Amino acid sequence: MSSVGAAFRLVRAGWVLVREGVVAAIPGDQLSGMPKFGWRMARLFTRRRALREGRSDRMAHAVARLGPSYVKLGQFLATRPDVVGNDIALDLALLQDKMRTFPQSAAITAIEASLGRRVSDLYVRLEEPVAAASIAQVHEAEVAYDGVPTKVAVKVIRPGVRKRFHHDLESYFLAARLQEKYIPSSRRLRPVEVTETLAQTTKIEMDLRLEGAALSELGENTKADPGFRVPAVDWERTGRDVLTMEWVDGIKMNDIAGLAEAGHDLKAIAANLIQSFLRHTLRDGFFHADMHPGNLFVEADGTIVAVDLGIAGRLGKKERRFLAEILYGFITRNYLRVAEVHFEAGYVPHKHDVAAFAQAIRAIGEPIHGQPAETISMAKLLTLLFEVTELFDMQTRPELVLLQKTMVVVEGVARTLDPAFNMWKTAEPVVGDWIRSNLGPRGMLDDAREGVGALVSLARQAPDLAARAERLSREIDLMAEHGLRFDDATAKAIGKAEARHTRSGRVALWVIALTLIFIAWKLI
Repeated sequence: MSSVGAAFRLVRAGWVLVREGVVAAIPGDQLSGMPKFGWRMARLFTRRRALREGRSDRMAHAVARLGPSYVKLGQFLATRPDVVGNDIALDLALLQDKMRTFPQSAAITAIEASLGRRVSDLYVRLEEPVAAASIAQVHEAEVAYDGVPTKVAVKVIRPGVRKRFHHDLESYFLAARLQEKYIPSSRRLRPVEVTETLAQTTKIEMDLRLEGAALSELGENTKADPGFRVPAVDWERTGRDVLTMEWVDGIKMNDIAGLAEAGHDLKAIAANLIQSFLRHTLRDGFFHADMHPGNLFVEADGTIVAVDLGIAGRLGKKERRFLAEILYGFITRNYLRVAEVHFEAGYVPHKHDVAAFAQAIRAIGEPIHGQPAETISMAKLLTLLFEVTELFDMQTRPELVLLQKTMVVVEGVARTLDPAFNMWKTAEPVVGDWIRSNLGPRGMLDDAREGVGALVSLARQAPDLAARAERLSREIDLMAEHGLRFDDATAKAIGKAEARHTRSGRVALWVIALTLIFIAWKLI
């Protein structure tokens, strides 16, 4: 029955997307055959109001009708422009994660169940919610630390949200499997794998202890950084369903007029924001991946405070070196070095020619150097770079795509603060310092030290590795002599699983078909 339920939810979602004009907003002139016929039919069933709205407004209305799971789906897909395209990703990034609040009594029940203590023992007072999103809502509260009343923010998971996400994820997986099966051209985008990533991301985001850990890690990384910090976490009052942290008194970064009225230097804030982001990315390999202006506050002294760390990105040392060298290569116009870095990192297959790849990169870099510095977008450069690398068989790398998306958002925020913002001049000190520290003599010494450590670790594992190799050799000899065999139980289990999968797929397809026929009949 889960397949039938998933099919009904999928049909309902499709119908809402049609009625709210999301499907009609797709560039239908670029389609042909049955997809174009379907697009034309979708336009017939679109609400007249929706036809007068922009695509981002249509998506906002559709998501509001579909509920919190689809808000999170939209925000997740905004991090994957490789899947939905850059234009749609930007529209999805504008989705407002603002939902209705749930009752104070439900929040108290969730807090007490998660922490095992009465709310009156945890907080001096707990106010009504001040903001609500798809997964949780935030309350203002007060805690007595050593007898001193201190204002805190309490984030509480929305009741029933895990169950709702679980049910909706079934329909997402059904859609992904049908897409892979019947639309061969979409297989390179790996829709099932993308859905699995969404499922894992939402599981992490729904455990507020993990968000607390991310805040703690970023706080430790940035404790000596000028002009940037994150709220401190109260671990005594934090559990799976509740996160208590420092209350932030500041002006939201989307309130440009308020920042100017308070006397802040907007150009300095823009530079600080970009340099902080690059510092986190290159130095620490751990960055806030949802840095839209609603999640950024500016305190009275100009310090930027980032909140809501439900989505974070990580880059390994190889990815950090890749990012730093390509940015520095574009700054210095060393296109051959940019190309070599792609090959050294293993991102571009060695069957391609380095010089030809460098030529393609030069086609991106040279037009940029002919423009005024304030018009050059680093985010656009990364987008163009990834488009070129597709021609040279570079596989999609989710961590780099997330970085690109975050760069687009952060750079956009900086330009709202300072329309003449010079991205390259601002980035050069951070990128150049990382290059000198990690690729100069000191960096070589660190690499050598890590290499020695890896050799020592390998030597310690040598006896175990030798034993495993011997067992594997015996298994291969037996397989070569007798062939690969399954016992009766394994063979029966495989047969049952395949039959069940086939039946559920057929049931789902029939439900979708019958529901669509019923909807069309009712409308006619």
